[in-house]
Amino acid sequence: MTTSPIPIAPRSVRVPTDRRPFPWLGLIILSLGVFLSISSEVTPTGLMPEMSGELGVSEAQIGLLVSFFAFTVVITSAPLTAFTRRVPRKPLLIGVLVVLGLANLATGLAPTYPLIIVARVVGGLAHGLFWSMVPAYSAQLVSREQLGRAVSVTLAGGTLALVLGVPLATALGHAVGWRWAFVAIAVALSLGALAVALWLPAVRKDRIEHADAATGARRDPTVLPVVIVCITVAIVMIGNYAFYTYIAPYLIGPLSVPGDLVSVVLFVYGGAGAIGLVLTGTLFARRTRLGLVIGLAVTAAAVALLAVSAAVPVLSFTALVLWGLAFGMVPPLLQTRMLQTASDRFRDTASAFYTTAFNAGISGGAFVGALLLPRFGLEALPVANVVLTLAGLVILLTVIARGRRHRAM
Repeated sequence: MTTSPIPIAPRSVRVPTDRRPFPWLGLIILSLGVFLSISSEVTPTGLMPEMSGELGVSEAQIGLLVSFFAFTVVITSAPLTAFTRRVPRKPLLIGVLVVLGLANLATGLAPTYPLIIVARVVGGLAHGLFWSMVPAYSAQLVSREQLGRAVSVTLAGGTLALVLGVPLATALGHAVGWRWAFVAIAVALSLGALAVALWLPAVRKDRIEHADAATGARRDPTVLPVVIVCITVAIVMIGNYAFYTYIAPYLIGPLSVPGDLVSVVLFVYGGAGAIGLVLTGTLFARRTRLGLVIGLAVTAAAVALLAVSAAVPVLSFTALVLWGLAFGMVPPLLQTRMLQTASDRFRDTASAFYTTAFNAGISGGAFVGALLLPRFGLEALPVANVVLTLAGLVILLTVIARGRRHRAM
């Protein structure tokens, strides 16, 4: 008599976890590159009088050097990323830092304003490609669960550039001449390239075939979600920079802050943003959607309070700190959300889209502020900030609600 085999319940399949140690050294090196890149971009804003006096141009023309830089980033990030998609990441990153360093050296040595424009355009080319690479590079160093923390560490360099880098470059320019500030940044970028060569781990570059046998010409399914994130980025950045670009005259005017205290107030704002960045990498590292909702909502509320509290200095200062704290969370969380949304093979291109949207938001915000200022005055700028921040929040909440409906089906 034979017996039928006793069915054995299948063992539960355990999903392997990524137990790699957190790559602090590699991410800090990338953060150093971000620090130097952002410092390079905005250093002319602190040296306008010195540069305009020696070059024989207006301060507004010196301000355009930042615009040329940002506009170059907007129009070239995506094409350059597509053109270099097959180049190994680490050597390309080294080359980009070297080119950015040479552009800063050329800025410091150029005898005329037109030559400095050329140097800034070359710097913008390198800066855009650098920013398209860095988020995807940091994402490949960590597991998906560690993305929020990794992005926070990497983007900390950008926050420190605004809090420390630009003031230090400005102080150096005031002490020994503006040209030496750019030369110093060039030297630092060359050392950064050396640090990348020596200590940054190489990452695998995903191959992107012209016609994959399995998928043919089918579009990557994460394109649309990434585009929605980038649209949100552009809207929120336009709102923020429509106000922040003109924050110094707003502080001196409606808020009656003495001129010699403006830099102190902005330092406090930047410090609050640094705390927001820390919250991104700790409390909201795995709760990006919650962090974004809180960050955008508190930003809108804080700016609204700032707009109506001019007569009460304590309230206006508190609102400014809350604005810095909340908005300090928003860019890294949006960057994290983009990296979580994009497929592995689409991350480089998605990062280029993000960089384009981010810089378009900065340029667009300054332009919107310039349109509003002569017609409606400084008081209209925080209103624009609140309206566009809430528009970004509505997009985010709509995406979250749709996602929950789809999961419930």
